[in-house]
Amino acid sequence: MDSFLNHQLDPMLISEIGKEFHQRFSEERITRILTIETSGIAAALTTGLAFGVPVVFAKKHKSANMSGSCYTSRVYSYTKKAEYEVSVSMEYLGQQDRVLVIDDFLATGNAIRGLTEILRQSGAELAGIGIVIEKSFQNGGRELRESGYRIESLARIRAITDIEVLFDD
Repeated sequence: MDSFLNHQLDPMLISEIGKEFHQRFSEERITRILTIETSGIAAALTTGLAFGVPVVFAKKHKSANMSGSCYTSRVYSYTKKAEYEVSVSMEYLGQQDRVLVIDDFLATGNAIRGLTEILRQSGAELAGIGIVIEKSFQNGGRELRESGYRIESLARIRAITDIEVLFDD
């Protein structure tokens, strides 16, 4: 996945991802796309282009150029084994917004829960959640769906088996 989604991007694939999310959520009257930096930004951007709406991303580190008040939430990163406070400036989300959350991966659901908390604080309405790759062997997607969230995943990994890579000298 590093070769097309995280470390290196396949622009044609990322463009198609945005179009696919647009097709799946086209009836939702989306006014904003929301993601968390960094890996979700590419898919969120092409989705924003397809909808013709702004893309807002929650920053993991509040920078000096973030003026004014922010909505914030604590998010534990399963892959990085660290907790972050993510922030979105209040000027970019409000009660008038209908938001589509886009992220690259869904595993335990912590990032999505953090973003939904930010939406709750802002008064914006969550229209749905688009995930590029869902690790369905973990509980995040199931728990979020059971809580009533609409989640559209483009790919699902059901299991990871032991993989042995051998190199010849």
